[in-house]
Amino acid sequence: MEKALIIEDDKDISELISIHLADMDLEVDKSFDGKDGLMKALNNTYRFILLDIRLPSLDGFEVCKRIRMEKVTTPILMLTSKSEEIDKVLGLEIGADDYISKPFGIRELLARIKAVLRRYDQSLLSKSEEEKEIRFDKLYINVGMRIVEVNGKRIELSPKEFDLLVHLASNPGKTYSRMNLLNKVWGYEFDGFEHTVNSHINRLRSKIEKNMNQPEYILTTWGVGYKFREV
Repeated sequence: MEKALIIEDDKDISELISIHLADMDLEVDKSFDGKDGLMKALNNTYRFILLDIRLPSLDGFEVCKRIRMEKVTTPILMLTSKSEEIDKVLGLEIGADDYISKPFGIRELLARIKAVLRRYDQSLLSKSEEEKEIRFDKLYINVGMRIVEVNGKRIELSPKEFDLLVHLASNPGKTYSRMNLLNKVWGYEFDGFEHTVNSHINRLRSKIEKNMNQPEYILTTWGVGYKFREV
């Protein structure tokens, strides 16, 4: 079970939030002062951290700053009893992902938490994609740098040719219909546009295949569509 950390000196608020986080299948650790909360944040792995600004021993701003100084990227949502813009801006500048002002409704808090987690998960996915490299024999693809090489030679592709190649190569052996590729790569699905996929496949083959008539990488599944060769 994933864990969340609540650093909040008001025990009633902390307990109320804990009950609702448990409904999200999260195990909750609680801390009631800044120093203890900081130690927990640095020594455990959490899905996210709820961090009050006004804390004994070490305020929330300092806790957040020290967490980020230690390269911990766990999402942080700050809780504040003030609504002044300076508090909000300072919290975001030192590394908080979002904030919510007291008093707040539980539904609003949960919505904020879910939004922060969605953004965080998406950023991890994007970073993973940017660092992704694909190799098949003499074909090399660097997704983040948008580089394609065959036999060590750089191949120039149009943006859609590159996106089409990455999509197919990321799913070797899986057959896609022309309509499906239109939807996945171009972002639309209209009858009569299948020729767009055909022309891009042909141009792609002319650039990366040794013999277009006997392709090694982008294969035709007759009567269905196209697939990238299996490993």
